[in-house]
Amino acid sequence: MEFARGYHGGAHTVDLSGVVPESTSRKYRRLTLGDRAFIQAARSLPTPLSMRGIASELGVAPSTVSREIIAHGVRHGRDRQYVAEVAHYRALAARPRPHPGKLADPVVRARVVTGLNQKHSPQQVAHRLRVDYPDHPELQVSHETIYQALYVQGKGALRHELTVEKALRSGRTGRVAQSKLPRRSNRPWLEGARLSDRPAEVEDRAVPGHWEGDLVVGPGNSGLVTLVERQTRFALIGKLPGTRESMTVIELMQRMIRSLPSEFVKTVTWDQGQEMAQHHRFTIATGCEMYFCDPHSPWQRGSNENLNGLIRDFYPKGTNFNQVTGEEIVLLQDLLNDRPRKTLDWATPREKLGALLTGVALTP
Repeated sequence: MEFARGYHGGAHTVDLSGVVPESTSRKYRRLTLGDRAFIQAARSLPTPLSMRGIASELGVAPSTVSREIIAHGVRHGRDRQYVAEVAHYRALAARPRPHPGKLADPVVRARVVTGLNQKHSPQQVAHRLRVDYPDHPELQVSHETIYQALYVQGKGALRHELTVEKALRSGRTGRVAQSKLPRRSNRPWLEGARLSDRPAEVEDRAVPGHWEGDLVVGPGNSGLVTLVERQTRFALIGKLPGTRESMTVIELMQRMIRSLPSEFVKTVTWDQGQEMAQHHRFTIATGCEMYFCDPHSPWQRGSNENLNGLIRDFYPKGTNFNQVTGEEIVLLQDLLNDRPRKTLDWATPREKLGALLTGVALTP
């Protein structure tokens, strides 16, 4: 390289044969002592080389050279004196030094291991440390750090110190990489029937005829089909005959809405349970479209969640509905439909439904 052999600045010739920049084959690299010596020599010439000229010779961006001189040069008046050895020492001193992780502390590590052995989740362990040591952040650790120690560091080094077989409820010993590609659905029957496909008129409850539904389940494949109309909160409850197969659920729903005018049964919103895999048969038989909530989003059918909570007041979890008679279910349905509701200005769902069916508006 010509500049490496000698630079001719006016009447002066400066030999820089011993100051050769490092290889520029890499796109990014830290400046070395040799690079810094080159910068010092280039700035010491009678006609100093420009920042761009120095950067071109080093194979770095001009801003790299500018920041280097500003950060490590010593100011003398309006100029900065740049000494390669001093700049290199300062750069090395400023580099971040790795520090031991919080789990290297034997007290913290012992508490974490104890918590995991007691079947506490990493999040529970982390939050408990904050409760026990509120004024000692050095004794606190995030749940992500615990997960990293279980999954990644030293191939799960922390996991080898546990006395329980499963450190996590999932039983996984490694994290599953999450692809950014769309997941292939194992529920093709959801296509075109997701909540985003539902008519906008359903949302504000201004138009009657839109329902929400779900199952209330019990042991022995027992269960109830529950439907509630979004505007009037009128409920329909049907008892399953000892099976929760899709066709059985759909046939029961068809019988439940048979007594209602077709214009009063326009849509049903359900969760993504497999019992609705045959929902197209229900739509063909009744003309009522079905739509499905997003996963783990019960608030998207909040009226039905409320109805199911009321049912649990009468039949707590663990109730075997095979041992409940049809007459008792009808009585439950009547009790709920004749209950005054604050959201209806203390009218009952039956009164609201009757007013809609007869065209008579209720006065508060």
